[in-house]
Amino acid sequence: MRLGFEDCRRDHIRHRGFSDIGYHFYLTRDGEIHRGRPPEKVGAHCLNHNRHSIGICYEGGLDAEGLPTDTRTLEQKASMLALLRELKQIFPRALIVGHHDLNPVKACPCFDAEREYREL
Repeated sequence: MRLGFEDCRRDHIRHRGFSDIGYHFYLTRDGEIHRGRPPEKVGAHCLNHNRHSIGICYEGGLDAEGLPTDTRTLEQKASMLALLRELKQIFPRALIVGHHDLNPVKACPCFDAEREYREL
């Protein structure tokens, strides 16, 4: 299932009652980085961790059967790395973790973000 940036924004507003998209950044399959909420605004992306985190989401994450799977494109991987490098310049002490690391009930991001980005 494809869920572009504006589709995700509409879903968060219409179906979740948010004032805007819950993420600060959203990476579409073509690698484009879409800015959602400004980083200085509290996100709505991870229960009990919104006030002290920046939410990044990539389009995808489910296989053809709807099961959680790492579906990142090469473009998304490159954009994610560039974005995280930029954010680490601004927030050098920030930890890079996946949603699953903060809430084990969640499968996303469907890869080990902490291990993958350990060297940043």
